[in-house]
Amino acid sequence: MADEKGVILTESGLKKLEEELDYLVSVRRNEISEQIAVARGFGDLSENAEYDEAKKEQAKVENEITRLQQTIRTATVVADDEISTDRVNIGTVVSVKDLEDGETYEYAIVGANEADPTEDRISNESPVGAGLIGAKKGQTVTIQIPAGELKYKILSIKKL
Repeated sequence: MADEKGVILTESGLKKLEEELDYLVSVRRNEISEQIAVARGFGDLSENAEYDEAKKEQAKVENEITRLQQTIRTATVVADDEISTDRVNIGTVVSVKDLEDGETYEYAIVGANEADPTEDRISNESPVGAGLIGAKKGQTVTIQIPAGELKYKILSIKKL
């Protein structure tokens, strides 16, 4: 579990989590309180589906608030000014050439909480992310993945 090892976030990732937390605390929590109040008005709580649903949603939101608060409190934040482009690391965008098919790919290396493969934001803990960490421009890396092996040449490294 990520919490046991400590969550690593970029400054933009931390800001996104703080915005999500703020929304849940200041907007969503109030919406659910209103739903509960309306549902109470429907009468007998023991047979009130709207009330039960609102209470379940309230518990879900409160759990998410607690999780976000814990993540933010214990996260290690990689400051933008600490990010070096000498080597691939969290907070960098790396351009690589696949030596098998000749295609060029660009990956943003981020902490696990910020990963989104659909946007080429890969975790430092993923096989590809872990295989790229520490590599320098011009270096060729071989990465073991479940489907076999990747051979990438590092073309460039820049800040996220």
